[in-house]
Amino acid sequence: MLLDEPLDFEKEDPLLPKARPAKRKKVIGLDDLLEDFFASGKDDLKAYGIESKHGSKGYNSDDEDKKVKEKEIKFRKFVEEYEEQSKELDAGDDVPQWGQRVFGCQKSPSVLSVTGVENCQLLKSFCANEHLGFDLNIEQGEGFLEGLLVDGWLLKLVLLHGSVEDSIASWALTKLLYSCNKKFRVAASDFWDSVLSLNEADKLSVDIGHFPSYSVLKSAILNYGYIFDNCTEVSTSESVIADDGPPQNIIEWLKITSACCKIRNVHSIFSSSEAEELLVIVISLFLDRQLEGLLLILGDCLSSLILYFNSSEWESSCLIVAQSISQRVTMDLNCLRIVDCITGTDYRSKFLRSQLALQFLKVSFGLKVANVEKILKSVMSINVKDKDCNFFSLYIYLVLMDNLLFSSDAFRDKHAIINSWRNYLRNCSTQIGCTDWRLYASKVRNKASYLLQGAVLRRSAGSASLPVQ
Repeated sequence: MLLDEPLDFEKEDPLLPKARPAKRKKVIGLDDLLEDFFASGKDDLKAYGIESKHGSKGYNSDDEDKKVKEKEIKFRKFVEEYEEQSKELDAGDDVPQWGQRVFGCQKSPSVLSVTGVENCQLLKSFCANEHLGFDLNIEQGEGFLEGLLVDGWLLKLVLLHGSVEDSIASWALTKLLYSCNKKFRVAASDFWDSVLSLNEADKLSVDIGHFPSYSVLKSAILNYGYIFDNCTEVSTSESVIADDGPPQNIIEWLKITSACCKIRNVHSIFSSSEAEELLVIVISLFLDRQLEGLLLILGDCLSSLILYFNSSEWESSCLIVAQSISQRVTMDLNCLRIVDCITGTDYRSKFLRSQLALQFLKVSFGLKVANVEKILKSVMSINVKDKDCNFFSLYIYLVLMDNLLFSSDAFRDKHAIINSWRNYLRNCSTQIGCTDWRLYASKVRNKASYLLQGAVLRRSAGSASLPVQ
């Protein structure tokens, strides 16, 4: 045995198997699947011709072509049916989202008169002071006041004096409502917010004779391009500025309106009819998608207006507001947006939400008198198994009916109405199949199930909201 020869155990098989060559993964594309699909007919025919013991050894090319064409026709039908079903599924894109044009073209403000501001006692006191040595004309006087306003000295002088001159108050309000300069707008808003604030004794901090009136506020928002009435025509004259976003002064307008409402116990600035129109304006602003960033300010102004009414005025005024809104807003997702924007949990907010839902349903079903029993029968007459069932309208009805019946305590003791509504919700949640691809069918099923659960919880808890005036 040579020394260089391998030993016996070295000739044995290795313990570890040899690494197999890695297989390349083939990416199968749609074209490959189609080729396999069309070629499957030929492969099946070939296999059938070879493996068949009772048939001929070959296969007929005419039969092969015929079967391939049949499969091709079936495949085309499948694609067409799939496309039709896809269109039905995408039909939700045709449903418009919530949002309504609230502001049209903004009018350029007319030349704002400052007559009287040069004669205010504040400027005269500065000019008469020999140590100060001021010699101001009209334009310089206004610029001087603007500097005092921005720096906060105007408010300090007013608080020190204990009163606000009418000319100063009117001038500051004009800056607040119409100024294009953000510094002037913000400073004027802070000035008026401090002037209209109450002290510890629930009285105004200073004496004031010139308050912001309804006519001034309405004129301002109409100047912003607010479409106050559906019949209002948008002007196309040269004095109209192109619609390029929300008004610059809308934040200050909301803040001054809210501040005026909060001093109702001290000074009643608006009448009940004027407050109703302002409430309609503020509610309609929730429909403008350009104002979504102002929800907190809008909510504060809305709450202030709701609380502005006396207890004896509220229910009648609430009905007027709800009727006005229902005539302005379309019966689609916009009406749900309006109802959802009333987020308060107090008695008045719940009552307003219930009345809005009632008036929307009344207008939708063409009723002259808002009869809840008739409205409920009309909604319950909708058969979800009907092929032509309009699930989009049914979805809106479900939300509105739930707000109508459960937002306030008016129907808490109407057990027949509540039980009928629960039964209908149960039918909607169980009779709509999971594979029903019709527009809004799944949303109606899910919403009905959600509302039914809420109705059961309300019944078991027996909750009752106490009216807080």
